[in-house]
Order: sequence, then C-alpha cells, then structure tokens
Amino acid sequence: MTRAILIAMLAATLHASPARAQSLTAEADVTGGYSTDEVAAAALQLRAFGDLKAGVRFFLETAWARRSDKETDAFAAAYPYGGHVEVIETYGERLFTPRKGLVGIRAGRYRTPFGIAGRSDHAYSGFLRSPLIRYDDNFALSNTFLEHGADVIVGVPQLSVETSVGVPADVGDERRRSGFDSVFRAQGYYGSWIVGASYIRTQPTQPESFASGRAEFTGVDVRWTRNGVVVRGEWITGQPFDGTTTDGWYADLLLHRVAMGPVTAVLRAEQLTYHAMPEFALHETRVTIGAKVRLPRGFTAQANLLRQSGNLPAYRATPVDLALTYSFRIH
Repeated sequence: MTRAILIAMLAATLHASPARAQSLTAEADVTGGYSTDEVAAAALQLRAFGDLKAGVRFFLETAWARRSDKETDAFAAAYPYGGHVEVIETYGERLFTPRKGLVGIRAGRYRTPFGIAGRSDHAYSGFLRSPLIRYDDNFALSNTFLEHGADVIVGVPQLSVETSVGVPADVGDERRRSGFDSVFRAQGYYGSWIVGASYIRTQPTQPESFASGRAEFTGVDVRWTRNGVVVRGEWITGQPFDGTTTDGWYADLLLHRVAMGPVTAVLRAEQLTYHAMPEFALHETRVTIGAKVRLPRGFTAQANLLRQSGNLPAYRATPVDLALTYSFRIH
C-alpha cells in the first residue's frame, strides 16, 4: 500500500457519512512543541481502524512530523521527525478463542513486538522523549522499528507466547539493513502484574562497512497497575553488531488519582551504556519529571523537566520540553 493511498483512505474515513462511520473509527492528533534545547516541533498522526468482517480487524496509521534540529531526541517518543509523510502501521488481525485458549494472527506492517512497544505506551503518555534504550541513535532498539511480516500469539489469558517473522520496515533516519529478522516474546498476567521477556535477532542499523554480524537483544519488562498508579519498566541488553554491547533500563511511575482532576504526574529514571572503543563508547543517565493535563475541547498539554548526565552529544543538562496536542475521534 502506497503512502498516497493510505492518506486518501484516512481522509475519506474522517469525512465518512454517518452510515459508513458506524463500522469504522478514525482518530487524528495534531501537536506543537518547544524544548529549551532550542527545538521546535510539529506533528500530525492519522489513524483508522475497525472490522472488515466479524472477527477480522484492520488498523491503518500515517504520520508527518518535523522538528527544527535533528541532533536531539526531543519529542521522538513514538514517531520519526524527519519532515516526511510516513506510513506507520497497516495490518489486519484476527483472534481465535478455541476452548479456553487464544490464538491471534497479525499480518502486514506493525511495530516490532519487543517489550513495552505499543504506540499508546509511549506516545502522549506524559513523556515527550523515548527511553534512552529505545532511541534509534543510541546503538540499541528504537520505538520507530517496524516489521513487514506476520505475527502469531498463542496461549491462555494468563500466559502467552508470541513470534514475529519478517523484514525490517523502519521509519526515521536510522533504519535497519534489509534482511530476515525474528522476534520472540513470552508474557504472563497475575493480578495487577504483567511480566514479559523478549528476544530479537535482526539487522544492524549501521552500514556493512562499519558493522558486521547481527543485532541481538534480550529484554525483561514489568508493569504493575492499581488504583490510578502505574509502575513499569524495562531492562534490555545485547549487541547492536559484532564486537560491541549495549545495555540499559528505565523505570516509570504514572500517577492519576481522582483528587488530581485532569492531571497525570509522571516520573522516569533511566540509564544507557554502549560498550565500544573509548572514542565511541556512551554512558548516559537521565531523570524526567512531568505531567500530562487534559484540557477542554480535546486539548492535552504535556510538560517535562529533565536532568541528564553523561557523554551523549548535543544534550543539555537540564532541558524543559512542552507540547500541546489537539485530538479528535469520529466513529
């Protein structure tokens, strides 16, 4: 599916007649932001999803985003900011429930199912930057990794195993080389807990003249939710290519209690280490404190204060990121 066709489909959905809109849902997010890193940004995301027929669902998403400086990870929580229209996800899926089990099948273009990877986990969650271990320029994984392939999940409601096979379909400036890749994931649920383990074997983002071998990463993720409190995090380790390793972690706290009204408070602590020759090695720690505030008429404001230390290039020690988003949905 070409970008022009997808954009036309989303536009048609947004202007669908009432009869047509009953079987489809369309969403749009329009965002403007500014960081004291002297970065201005603007973004537009369009999504359409619904049922093709009973039990078969589709999801389509496209995005355009641009920022004034490429040498930063500001605002890159879940989308690339290269100033191009990008097809993000275009897939169909079906879920079967034989006896007490479940079998899910997804095919098309979808986000790489490693760890806490969904769009809603990172975009407009209150954090305006992706975790360091999930930013595409840090010799690790990326929230803009996508797959062209098929994904199968098998299990019971409390425990499932997922396998994805395909080829990289990344968006953004740092893209993996072409070739076969695979992702494996196991996830369990118990009470307020969700615990997962993931493994990916894929292509490096660096050119062959610089990086040989395969990129391989293993991760463990944990989520706990109760009474308006969400605690989540990931630990990821592996190699971006032969002869080097990268490891890192982040831990998030999201707090929204009734007394807080429209405000959700967020807190993140994280660390990244890239082990290589001294002139290339990286080590960075960062703490983020902020809030997401739901305003009237579909607007949402987000604010982050960051404290960073380490040797990642072009990063200020204490930047402030601000963003305002307008969202609407048509059924």
